[in-house]
Amino acid sequence: MTSDLIWGTNPAQPDQSKVDDRAPTVARMILDRIASTPEEEAYRYPVGDRWESATWQQTGDRVRRLAAGLIALGIQPEERVAIAAATSYEWILADFAIMCAGAATTTIYPTTTSSEVAYILGDSRSRVVFAEDDEQVKKVREHRSELSELTTIVTFAGTADEGDDVITLADLEERGKDFLAEHPTAIDEAAAAIGPDSLATLIYTSGTTGKPKGVRLTHDCWTYEGAAVDAVQILRPDDLQYLWLPLAHSFGKVLLTAQLQIGFPTAVDGRVDKIIENLAIVRPTFVGAAPRIFEKAHGRIVSTVEQEGGIKAKLFGWAFDVGRKVSALRQQGKEPSGLLAVQYTLADRLVFSKIQQRFGGRLRFFVSGAAALSRDIAEWFHAAGILIVEGYGLTETSAATCVNLPGRFKFGTVGPAFPGTQLRIAHDGEVLVKGPGVMRGYHNMPELSDEVLDADGWFHTGDIGQLEEGGVLRITDRKKDLFKTSGGKYIAPQLIEAAFKALCPYASQIVVHGENRNFTSALVTLDPDAIVGWAAENGLEGRAYAEIVGSDAARAMVQGYIDQLNAKLNRWETIKQFAILDHDLTVEDGEMTPSLKLRRKAVETRYAEILDSFYA
Repeated sequence: MTSDLIWGTNPAQPDQSKVDDRAPTVARMILDRIASTPEEEAYRYPVGDRWESATWQQTGDRVRRLAAGLIALGIQPEERVAIAAATSYEWILADFAIMCAGAATTTIYPTTTSSEVAYILGDSRSRVVFAEDDEQVKKVREHRSELSELTTIVTFAGTADEGDDVITLADLEERGKDFLAEHPTAIDEAAAAIGPDSLATLIYTSGTTGKPKGVRLTHDCWTYEGAAVDAVQILRPDDLQYLWLPLAHSFGKVLLTAQLQIGFPTAVDGRVDKIIENLAIVRPTFVGAAPRIFEKAHGRIVSTVEQEGGIKAKLFGWAFDVGRKVSALRQQGKEPSGLLAVQYTLADRLVFSKIQQRFGGRLRFFVSGAAALSRDIAEWFHAAGILIVEGYGLTETSAATCVNLPGRFKFGTVGPAFPGTQLRIAHDGEVLVKGPGVMRGYHNMPELSDEVLDADGWFHTGDIGQLEEGGVLRITDRKKDLFKTSGGKYIAPQLIEAAFKALCPYASQIVVHGENRNFTSALVTLDPDAIVGWAAENGLEGRAYAEIVGSDAARAMVQGYIDQLNAKLNRWETIKQFAILDHDLTVEDGEMTPSLKLRRKAVETRYAEILDSFYA
């Protein structure tokens, strides 16, 4: 069998000693990092229109004071302290302070509704909550009478209110300063009192159905993840990370732990609308992102070129024809030579370098996670000289279970498991995972924990996949998303959805439907940004979004891409009917998770009338 697993220039084998000799706790990792590289840059973050920087020592001084402030509030080992905020430097300070106080972080997305905030705070029995601003404070206040365990709200940018026990971050820091003056060894004692099996984090999965589940992750889960990332030598101390991912999500959290282990600096800003602008300013060497970011960037670039047309479009098409040939060679471990090498140099100078500059011009690679990445999208970027290495994991496995490496990758797969983690495929194709990163169960849900964690320690992921040569894992779909038509044919909707979004540069989302139906149908949404340029080229400039997407021209455009998609599918998979929704799917409406994954059942339920009409 011929393998297309690519080995670059002698990629280093994993260093198992990194995993074996890992730190016992995250608190220890934080204190050791501060001590070992105190004057090195730790973080940069936006303040108004400028970026400021903090060294590890400066970060550590604030973390110690905030941790002491929590202890002064009476926080005990493993008690929960919540963070309801967007990704920011303050989020990191709060999380590190919680770790160093010996407590456990409960994460809450800033988009979480007030009723779900109350559920998470109550279920976790959180004693203190860090709330980003007055909006997040209000969510807590609306249910304050139900939260008997909660004593204090600490706000990053909101308004203090002594009568309601709302204090500012500066207030907490000042209390910690006073506490340290009387108890100078308090933080070291708190850090020493916890161990590898102590609870570090409760991450409530936003989930696609049902109530949020609190995933119990210990210190050993996170220290293992940081050590494993270090062991595969994917990142270096001289890297610069740009971090925008939600830190309430395990993907973002694991990147924090990797930073503590390796020591590279991080530019942090959770504003999604600032990603492209910030990439050009920060000029990072690596970025973690969800597939929707790559789909959106691809769509914007391709649609812009299509609208410009003329010589630019022809040059763009020629460059990508050349780039795809070079990508194909590099996927075989070869480099272009002769005329192709000359053509690629020219294509790079005229086209690809401009695309690379959009992302800062210094990227070594992107890491894609949180959902499946289309192979077509990955290969398009690779043709342009931008590598996206896809990884895999779940909140229940502390995010990182597998990853492709820059020197060893195979598009369409998520790479091999990290050292110390085992994979197995069950008889029904389900992927099973065993290793130090696996959760210790769901909080207050022992029966549900027993359903996914078997007696031998294997976690049943709910994903369908296969192991290929070299231990490389390929994920094909979520077990619960697979559906069977009335004709008895199984369909994996995620693969079809990813293929469509790679074809149509104007697509935002597509939901493939067909459970117990006699054919497959779909709901489609169009990207609000990309469709503006298309509308201008099709006589619809200045019209409202709903009018544009509801036009005959938009339907004809989408039909063309559906036809292209259908040509690649099996007969029983082809989409026979579709509707374009008059709005995009959003996190706020409960149609997407905060990590930009589709809530399939919620969407199908909400638009059941449209779907039913296809089969009337």
